[in-house]
Amino acid sequence: MSNRNSVLYSIIFNRCPRCREGKMFKSGLYTTRFSDMHTNCPCCGQEFEPEPGFYYGAMYVSFAFNVAIFIVCLFILSQFVEEITMAMMIGVVAAVVVGLLPVIFRWSRSLYIHIFVRYEGPCSEIPNKLHR
Repeated sequence: MSNRNSVLYSIIFNRCPRCREGKMFKSGLYTTRFSDMHTNCPCCGQEFEPEPGFYYGAMYVSFAFNVAIFIVCLFILSQFVEEITMAMMIGVVAAVVVGLLPVIFRWSRSLYIHIFVRYEGPCSEIPNKLHR
């Protein structure tokens, strides 16, 4: 199995969980349309929103990412600043979270759908769900 077929590669680069080849999102990362997703995988036809409200659970994944960011910021600040104030912590965390918003949004959705949709193989070897 090559790195391009790994689950970690698929989550980080927002690929379809079923074939790990098709892109989940339509546009670039830092655009105003960073949240626009394809309805189906362009390669294998997997639906990216299996049911209405599917991605509400991704908010918990996003929360976990943000807690990790808080802990990392706290650790880094503690290495460079003698006394950490609440305002300093809020400012640093807010700047980092806002700066990483598109990344966190996409990784949360990608990780969440990978929990529920299993890998079936390369796109050329599995039936396309749109042509059934």
